[in-house]
Amino acid sequence: MIDLNRRGLVLAAAGAIGASAVGASAWAQPPGRKLGYAVVGLGGYGLGVIIPQFQHCQDSRLVALVSGDAAKARKVAGEYGVPEKNIYNYQNFDSIRDNPEIDIVYICLPVFMHAEFTVRAAKAGKHVLCEKPMAMSSSECETMIDACRRAGKKLMIGYRCHFEPYNLEAIRRARAGEIGKLRYFRSEHGFTTGNPNAWRLRKAMSGGGSLMDIGIYALQAARYMTGEEPVAVYAREQTDRSDPRFREVEDMIEFQLEFPSGVIGSCMSMYSANQNHILLMGDKGRIELEPGTGYRGNRLWVGNGRGTEITPAPGPGATQWAAQLDHLSQCVLYNREPIVPGEEGLRDMRIIEAVYRSAREQKRIALRG
Repeated sequence: MIDLNRRGLVLAAAGAIGASAVGASAWAQPPGRKLGYAVVGLGGYGLGVIIPQFQHCQDSRLVALVSGDAAKARKVAGEYGVPEKNIYNYQNFDSIRDNPEIDIVYICLPVFMHAEFTVRAAKAGKHVLCEKPMAMSSSECETMIDACRRAGKKLMIGYRCHFEPYNLEAIRRARAGEIGKLRYFRSEHGFTTGNPNAWRLRKAMSGGGSLMDIGIYALQAARYMTGEEPVAVYAREQTDRSDPRFREVEDMIEFQLEFPSGVIGSCMSMYSANQNHILLMGDKGRIELEPGTGYRGNRLWVGNGRGTEITPAPGPGATQWAAQLDHLSQCVLYNREPIVPGEEGLRDMRIIEAVYRSAREQKRIALRG
């Protein structure tokens, strides 16, 4: 089995405020060694984004690799100083239980593999950081949470924007009332996908189309920017099924979220246009980010338009990814709960399922508390 390329995009949720409120003591240098990570999956995200981040970490280090491509794994191990004995494949993965250097497993695999490797990692006695979306279904999310709980291990979901300074600053200003009472939220997230044979366009591997892949950013932003949980959703899908890219999954899906305070959230995801935007409208002004959830180049405006651009203070780490890696390490070291635990991924998945149901049945769907 060869590694499959992975796109790394998605947002955070209600715990985002916690990232800004963690405080200096929580980020203090812990005693003893850095915790060891095994990165599972050497695709575009695991290899291209996550592995290079360990050089920026204070509390985390790369100690092992898990890949279906032995030659690639050996090459990467040589480049990053990982001993050959710490290279694993998908078949012998369970033997990580015998390696005390590995404290945490970071799962950077296609969605359909998330549940299996989370459960296997927990049974091997390792803590887990799993990429988003968390799983193919809410029932898989529940299985993952239960496996880590029974093993006494922490489970965190890779909502990197909980550690991204522009998002944290936007949340802080919204909570401080700088735009008055929040009335309306809007976010569009999308990119143009090309290869019709890509794994993300195969429903059995991705669980869905643009909503699962990139729309989860808009959903997350709606939740952590408002600080509320939606009570109902109404959705509509627009997909050209004659396009070979969309034989199995949706292209464009828009969904409206109703929040208890009366705020309306308007969200959209798409695979046929490039967009990355977040807007909060209050009765005294607005907060806007464009791009809002990029790897770099995010911009923030606060006021009555784009007249006042804000450059926030640095985030909790050298990069949003390093901060994310170190956050879980510190949670393990100090026995704290992650600000984005498995339950956070489960909440998103339940809403996503309701969005799909609403689009399918063309009706408003009330959400469970």
